[in-house]
This record gives sequence, structure tokens and C-alpha cells, in this order.
Amino acid sequence: MACIDKFWVFALALLLLASPLLQVARCQSDSDDVVEAAEESGDIGIVGDDVQDFGDGTFPSAPGIETISVFPKNSARLITAGEESELLVGVKNDGDSSLNVIAIKASVHLPFDHRMLVQNLTAQGFNNGSVPASAQATFPYLFAVSKFLQSGTFDLVGTIIYEIDEHPFQSTFFNGTVEVVESGAFLSMESVFLVTLGVALLVLLGLWIHGQIQHLSKKTKRAPKVEVGTRTTDASTDEWLQGTAYTQSMSSKSKKKK
Repeated sequence: MACIDKFWVFALALLLLASPLLQVARCQSDSDDVVEAAEESGDIGIVGDDVQDFGDGTFPSAPGIETISVFPKNSARLITAGEESELLVGVKNDGDSSLNVIAIKASVHLPFDHRMLVQNLTAQGFNNGSVPASAQATFPYLFAVSKFLQSGTFDLVGTIIYEIDEHPFQSTFFNGTVEVVESGAFLSMESVFLVTLGVALLVLLGLWIHGQIQHLSKKTKRAPKVEVGTRTTDASTDEWLQGTAYTQSMSSKSKKKK
């Protein structure tokens, strides 16, 4: 029963440690779908130099417009401070009219309070951002957080601004947690996870070996002891054997015991 309990504890620990890998696998699947859509979109979403100024106002989202976003080849959402990162934004137009993507922008906030703005990221405009009705397209968004931003967990909020029949709308395509690391950092989140997993497996293996050793030692202690009885000799036999090699060896043994 003790071995079965240890097995279930070991299995539960592996399940808990492997749960982040399942999340990474799911994100990677979404990434592949959006990348495939980007290849099919052709020239839709060419980045332009001029970005129309919409101020800090907010606009409603248009009905029938769906968005999705992924970090290609970066399922762990690791952002290196001061270095460029890429985010793919997929737009699906299920409405009746064509839409025209104007710009994509994003901002970084503290995870415990979105009202605390950390940084407004660069807005990126598009010259050819038209998405016809019943069509979908993918737009790349390149951004970089400040190189002075301290490493840690932050919330990233991404917004895509578009026009339908010359009326502005916006949709939030990403609102989640990202991990900011310093440039040239020795350990990443994936490395820390792998090291933690390895240490946990070694500890569990050590505990299992220690339990097996204790179990074997208890069995050894319970083994019955064999008592050796004393031997008696007859006086007449000793007298008959007196002076022989047998009596001499017995006499030497008795002297050694004394």
C-alpha cells in the first residue's frame, strides 16, 4: 500500500508540473492557424509610415468582427526589454461591409491594476488594410518595450482600429499577461521550468530509494536469530583422548576464550 500511495503522489506531481506545457501546446496550435491565415492573405496589411491620429478616445467594436492574436515562435510570451517583438493579429469580417484597418496599438500595464499605465507602445499604421466582407486577414504588429523596464510580469493590451463606411471602430485583440526579461538574461521561464522539473524528479526518486532501503532494513532486523548451544563432553572420553591432537586443539581454544 505504501508503494501505491507513493506512486500516486509521484503521478500527481508530474501532472502539476506538466500543466504549463499543455498551455504552451495549445498556444502553439493557435499560432499555427494564424500564421497559415497570414500566408493566404497575400499583400493585405502592408505597413505604412503615416498613422492617423485618433487621440486617446475609444470607439465601439463593430458587430460581426472577430479578432485573434498570437506570438509566432514565442508561445511562452517572453518579451526581451529593448528588443523588437512580433505579434500577429488575425481579423475575420463576418459583416456586410468591407472594413479598412487603420492602425494597431498596444500598451503595458501593471497586472494588479490596469489603471496604472507603464508604457504606451508605438502605433503602427497600414496603407493597404482592407478586409472584404466574409473574408479574413492577418496583420503583423512589431513593438518593443523600454530597455529600462524592470523584469517581471505585466499585462499587455492590444487594440486594432478600423473603419467601416467611414465610421471608426476598435477591437481589443489581446488582453493578457506577458513576461518581460532583461536583454541577455541567463535563464528564461522555460529554462527555470525544466530545471524545477528535473530537481523535483530527483527529489521524488531519492525519497523512493530511501523508502525502499528502510523497508529492506526492517525486514533484516526481523530475521530470527540462531542460537548455538554449548557442547558437553564426557569425562571418560576426555581421559581416553588425553594427549591426542584433539585434546590439544580443545585446550588451545579454551585458552583463547579466557
